[in-house]
Amino acid sequence: MDLEDSLRACAPSSLIEARAIAHKAVQLLAMVARANLKPEPDDSHSNLGWDVASKRFLTQPIAAGNNTLTIGLSLWPMHLDISRVNERAVTFDLDRRSFEDALHWLDGQLTQIGLEPASKVSLPYELPEAVARVERFLPHATSNQLSTLKTWFNLAQTVLSDFAKNHADLTPGPSPVRCWPHHFDIATYVQLEPSGSETTRGIGAGMSPGDDSYSQPYFYVNPWPHLAASDLPDAPHPGHWHTDGYVGAVATAEQILTLDDIPDSLLSFIESAFAVGRAQLDA
Repeated sequence: MDLEDSLRACAPSSLIEARAIAHKAVQLLAMVARANLKPEPDDSHSNLGWDVASKRFLTQPIAAGNNTLTIGLSLWPMHLDISRVNERAVTFDLDRRSFEDALHWLDGQLTQIGLEPASKVSLPYELPEAVARVERFLPHATSNQLSTLKTWFNLAQTVLSDFAKNHADLTPGPSPVRCWPHHFDIATYVQLEPSGSETTRGIGAGMSPGDDSYSQPYFYVNPWPHLAASDLPDAPHPGHWHTDGYVGAVATAEQILTLDDIPDSLLSFIESAFAVGRAQLDA
């Protein structure tokens, strides 16, 4: 099945339960990172990468004695893995397992090699109610839902990485494409001028797998400081302007699935919205 068929395998509105399960699962990786990496003021030590080749989330590298490891999470088949350089990965199947089961397994693996247990961490944020109440992985979500969600993340990593590369000449320029476990979005932020104040200009581009604003995956381009909602040109195709809470260009999964050649057309949407945002910020 190719990428576009995979995206269409499940209706975007059917991914809500799978999204909640996946959002809960990534907290395991965030807890390992918080327990074993040096804290950063912007919380970036806890963010995650997405590996396109293996289609899974990865923590940042963690030093373990004379070796280095990463913790991975595959959404489907759903499992954790611990990978050390030049060693065979150790895996834990999450199917029908509880969050506490997974945490207990991680603690045992980590303490065995001299690292801090993940269970010592209290997350400094509240999760959405639907996420917080997930007790076991995969009791209802189907393999198709999680597989489709995985494809949306793979698409996001690919397109957002291309977008960031296109603007690598800017200073300070784009940040790495990372997933933030709190909101579960994957994004890059293009800083347009050196940091100096709360109004330092920049534009975020990313994908949310869904939230209170949209009950389906969506891509966004969000200029900062916020644009004036009353003075906007037409939104780039196939998107629209979101003006509730922030002002940014949004293309929902349903809108994106109307496109031909989705990766190239989606990149064109992001680039067009970015250009509009820069023009508006410079005005």
